[in-house]
Amino acid sequence: MMGDITVSSPMLLFLICMTGFAGVVDSAAGGGGLISLPAYLFAGLPVHYTYGTNKFSAACGTTFATAKFFRGGAVDLQVGLLAAAGSFVGSAAGSHLAVWLSDGVLRLMMLCILPVAAVVILTQWKRPDRDCGDCPLTRARIAQALAIGVGIGCYDGLFGPGTGTFAIIAFSTLMGYDMRRASGNAKLLNLASNYASLVTYLASGLVVFHIAIPCAISGIVGNLIGSRLALRGGAKVIRPMMLVVLVLLLGRLTAQAAGLA
Repeated sequence: MMGDITVSSPMLLFLICMTGFAGVVDSAAGGGGLISLPAYLFAGLPVHYTYGTNKFSAACGTTFATAKFFRGGAVDLQVGLLAAAGSFVGSAAGSHLAVWLSDGVLRLMMLCILPVAAVVILTQWKRPDRDCGDCPLTRARIAQALAIGVGIGCYDGLFGPGTGTFAIIAFSTLMGYDMRRASGNAKLLNLASNYASLVTYLASGLVVFHIAIPCAISGIVGNLIGSRLALRGGAKVIRPMMLVVLVLLLGRLTAQAAGLA
């Protein structure tokens, strides 16, 4: 099947541009999948191949973004690694389930989850930007980090869109990090979940490499640009980008509703 999936040169150029833009948004505020996934579907890739190919390019871009945040001192390594461990387990479970679900079920489940996602982002929008990067690693915070990782990792493996945004919200609202460090922690969590689910998609033969590789290169460039903007601007850059993600979430909800009508 994978050998039969081809796109025209103009469509591949479109995908490269969209995955690059998705990388910019995702590295700063999460939600890059809200841009890249519809682009792959628009190009004509079947749903499961869309998820696998997108996960390959996203994992490559997130790797470079995570390294950028780490070098910039915007990652609480202990908390980030705990969340990443939970995320790896949750994502593997979620992606295994996604492979067995039909296209229609995946679309319906996404349609149900998006209103909840939109409400969460909107209600948390005006929270003050504070930091708890120096807080001691108590048992409660260990449990919080693991729970955030497992929950969001499972969501990422099963659905995908908005994962980074939800992770930023969780780290900022539940654990008290400012937007800059919450975004850095989210990158480490997202990196683990990306690779966990990517292993499943690779084993299932759902990555279209002749499309995924050029899109991955574009995504890496976009992630480096976005992480640089986030590290320099902090909440002033991240929060407006989260608003963009909110708009994309609502737009995707409308599109899904129209498709199922």
